[in-house]
Order: sequence, then C-alpha cells, then structure tokens
Amino acid sequence: MMKLNDNTLFMLLHDYLKVYLPKQRKLSPNTIRSYRESLELLVDFVKTKKKVLLQDVTFEMLTADIINAYLDYLENDRNCTATTCNNRLASIRAFLVFAADREIATAVYLSEMKKVPVKKLNEIVAVDYMSMAAISAIAEQADADTPKGLRDKFFMVLMYDTGARVQEMIDIKLCDIKIGKTPTITLHGKGGKIRSVPIMECTIQHFQKYMSVFHCESRNDNERLFYTVSYGQRHPLSASCIRLFLKQYGESARQNCIDVPENVHPHLWRHSRAMHLYQGGMDLTLVSQWLGHANLEVTQVYAHADTEHKRKAIAAATPSDNPLYTKLNSERFTISDEDMLKRLTGLR
Repeated sequence: MMKLNDNTLFMLLHDYLKVYLPKQRKLSPNTIRSYRESLELLVDFVKTKKKVLLQDVTFEMLTADIINAYLDYLENDRNCTATTCNNRLASIRAFLVFAADREIATAVYLSEMKKVPVKKLNEIVAVDYMSMAAISAIAEQADADTPKGLRDKFFMVLMYDTGARVQEMIDIKLCDIKIGKTPTITLHGKGGKIRSVPIMECTIQHFQKYMSVFHCESRNDNERLFYTVSYGQRHPLSASCIRLFLKQYGESARQNCIDVPENVHPHLWRHSRAMHLYQGGMDLTLVSQWLGHANLEVTQVYAHADTEHKRKAIAAATPSDNPLYTKLNSERFTISDEDMLKRLTGLR
C-alpha cells in the first residue's frame, strides 16, 4: 500500500472544504458549515482519544472502531439524535469518497468506513408546532408603533406566512418580493435551490407599512429586506438576534396564553405553518414543495404529528369504560415507509 504523508489528511480537508464544496459543488454556506462541523468534531475527537496534537491526527487513525466510538460520543455525551449521528456519518463518508478520488492510498479508509453501520431510527419523532392562538399572542408582543417592534412583527408575520427557514428570511432581498395580482416571494433555500411562495394579502399590508419606515428612501433592489443599523451602517439581521427576540416575545406571551411553548425558536414557526397547511387540507406533496423539501419523506413527519394529535383528541373524548378505548394507541397510527409498502404490495 502506498504510504501517505503525515499532512495528507489536512491537505485534503483544505481542498474539500475550501475548493471542492464551494467552488466545484457550489454548495450553500450553510451546507458547507454542516460538513465542516462534522469533520471538525471528528478530528477533535480523534485528537482527544489518541492523546495527540491536532496536527498529528492522520488517516491511519480513522478506523471503524474510532468512528463507532465517535458516533457513540455524539449520542451519549452530546445528546445527538440518531438522525443527527447519521448525518454526521454521511458527511464523513462524503469526505472519504472525495479523498479516495484524489489520493488512491486513502481508499482503504473509505473501505474501513463501510464497516460502520448507521444508527437505527427506532421511532418517528412527532414534530412540535404552535397553535394559531400562540402565534397571535407572540406576534402581539411586538409594539408596531416603534421601529424595532414594527420590524419584528413583520418578520414574524412573513416567516409564518412563507414557512421559511431562518437563513432564508435573512437572505431575502427587496427584488425577491413581487407585488402584483398574485404577490409572491422568492426564497433561496439549501443547496442553492430557489422556490417561489405566494404571500397573503394581510402580509402585504404589513409589508407596505414596514417599507414606508425601513425602505422609504430610494430603493436598491439588491438590498436586504431585514437589517439592523450599527455605527450608521446597515447590516443583515443575524440568526442569534432573531432567536433572541423570538424567545423574549415568547416568554412575554406565555404570561397570558398557556398555548405558548417554553422554547420559541425560528424553526417552530416553520413547523407550525406546515402543520396548519396540512390540517387545512393541503396535500403533503404541495406542503413539501412549499417548504422546499428535497424529499417527501421529510414532510411525512407532519402527517404523523397530525395523526397523533387526532388520536389524543379521540382518546380524551372516549369514556374509559368504552371497549374501544383499549385500542387507542399511538403504535396503530405510526406510519413508516416499509409498513406502507407492505400494505400496498399485499404483504400485510
């Protein structure tokens, strides 16, 4: 077997993260950040486990045993879900595929990686979402008579209406919003994927009021819709700033509305919009397109969550002495692709 230089690992990591992913694959910064975090955590883990300096970590240390130990560390010490562990594992595999293509001597480590099994997903995790009463209560905490309150309120209204991810909200430019007979907004999602989402009339009213305060001067279509001002300069809103004001409004709203959950975060608004669309009769395929999901299986979680919601409502309305009561259990309503396939093909 060809012998590798001690710095081969870090040379290939540099080429992968700095050249291949951004310039050849043209992946989004968020996607690259996910790959980087997975690989950084791995290298740090190997360094600690082997008791070596960071620069002394080599491909030879990336054995199946060390990768398995790394996954156990993620699950047990960092409390990562099986899905997160599998995503980390997929990121490492993707890097090793790249490395094997660039340096044939590393192919043996890709082969070693194939011995590592993915984490078993034992159950479908029901998604958390808010009621309309909770959403309204939170939005009402923003004082629209002040510039900051006006901005925050419109941000919440638009985030709910579009079901956008927090980064998609941050990236919105003035040119992305089209006001006409059918108002729409263009969202720039993961992996450079673009989708157009309709905007409701009430959201347009909030938009026009917001524009009259925050973009009343001559418009630059490439300017960010949402911004903060620091030292006289406009800067895009940061994700941390958004999480902070949502948390604060949530804590304030919870004093008067018991429906408001303890942890109000940006993605909760996306989940809530998706659930409300599905409960309102929108087909899952259309909900998937609305959210910009690459795979319909990801959207399936909303169907499961809604089914569980109905089960609890039925259970609450059914007397305990009813003979049907004992048959009300969540397992009967849990849907998996394998179960569905067996039913469709007659195996069940």
